[in-house]
Amino acid sequence: MSEQELGRVDEAGNVYVKTESGERLVGQYADVPAEEALAFFTRKFADVAQSVVLLEQRVKRSAPANEIKTSLVSVRKAVDAGVGVGDFAKLSARLDRVAEALSELDADEVVKNTEATDAAKADRLAIVEAMESLAGQDPLKVQWKQATATADELFAKWQDHQKSAPRLSKTESNELWKRFRDARSTIDQHRRSHFAELDSRNKGAKAAKEALVTKAEELATAGPGGIPKYRALLDEWKISPRAGKKIDDALWARFKAAGDVLYGAKAEEDAVEDESFAANLVIKLELLADAEKLMSVTDRVQARQSLNTIQKKWDAAGKVPRAQVKSIEDRMRKVEATVRGLEDNHWNASNPEKQARSEGLAGQLEVKIGKLEVELAAANAAKNSKAVKEITEAISTQKAWLAILK
Repeated sequence: MSEQELGRVDEAGNVYVKTESGERLVGQYADVPAEEALAFFTRKFADVAQSVVLLEQRVKRSAPANEIKTSLVSVRKAVDAGVGVGDFAKLSARLDRVAEALSELDADEVVKNTEATDAAKADRLAIVEAMESLAGQDPLKVQWKQATATADELFAKWQDHQKSAPRLSKTESNELWKRFRDARSTIDQHRRSHFAELDSRNKGAKAAKEALVTKAEELATAGPGGIPKYRALLDEWKISPRAGKKIDDALWARFKAAGDVLYGAKAEEDAVEDESFAANLVIKLELLADAEKLMSVTDRVQARQSLNTIQKKWDAAGKVPRAQVKSIEDRMRKVEATVRGLEDNHWNASNPEKQARSEGLAGQLEVKIGKLEVELAAANAAKNSKAVKEITEAISTQKAWLAILK
């Protein structure tokens, strides 16, 4: 319908809108052409109609029901006021449909809100139970650095949940907060008690280790003779309780420094002593060269006599520097083992009992070989190749054993 069909302007500038029940005055726009007055009030209707369209679109997008309700009241007032030229009855009917859709949207929203609230309560309860679980641990077994970090994380989660999650009822929120606060307070109490006890133990351990350090430092003037006492103090140190890493490290540095003084003095003393033994090393190296020649000798008597002579000179030569003791002793042990091996071999070869056993066994082997040779001849005569092969292998085995005995 055109503007003229929807409305009318009289000579005084009064503007009327046409409805099913007749004309209705909507306003006055004097001293302007009728067309301009109608256009002005038609635009006013269009503004109200646009508000209705926006409401319909918000319902379709499932915007928050509470916000739509507020807008619906405002737009309903504008439609009921009817200030404008247009079909306000249709706008009113459309608003009725918006209201119906809003009821359904509101019901869905109530369900969603209930579900969201239940989920939020479950999430917050999980945070509370995690804090209570932490508070229920044995304080003596808790790793407090990790436990403190976990408690701080749970508190941050609680704060974030309060800000971002759906609101709980005041009763539920207060109840959960009380449980969370009590558990956190228990953790704080256990932590303070733990570190107070640890501090007390550390003080005792520190005092004990400081006493050991003092005793070790007092040994500094004792020189190498103080090493046995220092080692005894070191044994005490090893079984002493810890006093905390920083304290232990600082006290150990002092304790070790005291030991370094003693061992430094011992090293100096050993160096002087080793220098005095240098000539002995020269003598023993010469004796060792002669001794190692015996490793190629096959005469056991000659080898033993020569080795005895060398050993007497070896003992008479005296000590050598500590760094060379093991190497030259190991070389001499090899020579002694070689000579002893010659003697063992001679004894084994000349042992009457062993000889008797060997001769008896050799006789048995010879008899067995004779029988096998007879069997071999018979097998050859019978042209039994399989038997010939087996008997030949048996004879070879027996002869090998006989060769060992002889």
